[in-house]
Amino acid sequence: MSTFVYTVRDRAGRVHTGRSVADNQQLLIMELQRRGLTPTQVSESSEAKPRGAAGERQGLAGVVLGLRRGKVKSEEMVVFTRQLATIVNAGLPLMQGLDILAQQTEDANLCRTLKQIASDVEGGETFSEALGKHPNAFPELYVSMVRAGEASGNLDGILLRLAEYMEATAVLKRKIRSAMTYPIAAFCLVITIASGLLIWVVPRFQEIFEGFGKELPGPTRVLIAASHMLSSNFLWVVGMALVIFFAGRAYISTASGKMLFDALMLKLPVFGKLFRKVAISRVTRTLSTLSHSGVPILAALEIVERTAGNKVFARAVRESQDSIRAGKTLAEPWEASGVFPPMVTRMISVGEKTGALETLLAKISDFYDQEVDATVASLTSLIEPLLIAFLGITVGGIVIALFLPILSMSTLLS
Repeated sequence: MSTFVYTVRDRAGRVHTGRSVADNQQLLIMELQRRGLTPTQVSESSEAKPRGAAGERQGLAGVVLGLRRGKVKSEEMVVFTRQLATIVNAGLPLMQGLDILAQQTEDANLCRTLKQIASDVEGGETFSEALGKHPNAFPELYVSMVRAGEASGNLDGILLRLAEYMEATAVLKRKIRSAMTYPIAAFCLVITIASGLLIWVVPRFQEIFEGFGKELPGPTRVLIAASHMLSSNFLWVVGMALVIFFAGRAYISTASGKMLFDALMLKLPVFGKLFRKVAISRVTRTLSTLSHSGVPILAALEIVERTAGNKVFARAVRESQDSIRAGKTLAEPWEASGVFPPMVTRMISVGEKTGALETLLAKISDFYDQEVDATVASLTSLIEPLLIAFLGITVGGIVIALFLPILSMSTLLS
């Protein structure tokens, strides 16, 4: 038995610290997760460690902890998982497979992580226990599926399914990124052009207008006032924009702020439907993958809640856990939440009655992946004319306001 100190985050997002006695670190992590807590750091108490020669081990543990913080690219993780599945399926020992992949990977963080995992496995830990020590590289979903694969003796099949899941998740992220990049870049370009016109071009025209000796049209006066305000208070405007931006990010990082932000994202007029379809695809694919791998339904739902990517859907998944503990089906609480469409809940109900829940969840996910493809394509064709119209109204409005006095003078002269 050893004494561990830990830092956890509860379901409301609050951080707690504590101390507990357990046989090993992995068992303590599993116990904390069973209580509905998310461990962010678990380490053996320094008071429980022997002194003297243990000082070197403590220093080494610090080095290992530093290595565990290294991020590993998702592309590298997909390649590693698929290659390890092939090695295990071919009958090679796990230790040999880890050594081979550590030597051939080009990612330094992954190389060091695999060497440490191989050392832990050689020291008597299970593969899933060794993976659980590196949460930055191997998330909870990964570790849980590997643990289920070890228990069932189907580790190579689980690893292949993991690789497919990670590839599908990466494709989904790329679709969202491609859908969001163009409008954000175009919007920033329009704002930059408009700001440049107000700061440098409008003041030059103002000098010309002052020589007219006549009252300027209303739009021109508004434009000059906006230009004067922006030019004389440029640093204040930028500073306030930065304050609002970072204050918004800080609020969104809280549990209530994230919930409000995710709820608003689902209600956006153009992108709301896209975000909803992405969330449904992610939730159903994750739950299907975990269920097919043999992870118990309640444990799977806890993982889905933490990986949903949207707090509104995470809350619906969390509430369904209580309903299942009370003896209800999964379809009932999901239907009552109002978050999932009727098609989803009815297919889940059929899957529960026929014993093919993971199959129907996978079909739902595939359907919504296709819906995301269609939505992204339609958004691209819809956003282009909207952005052109926005650019024309903004820049064209500034230009027209600038030339109104000149046009009115030419009319008087004629």
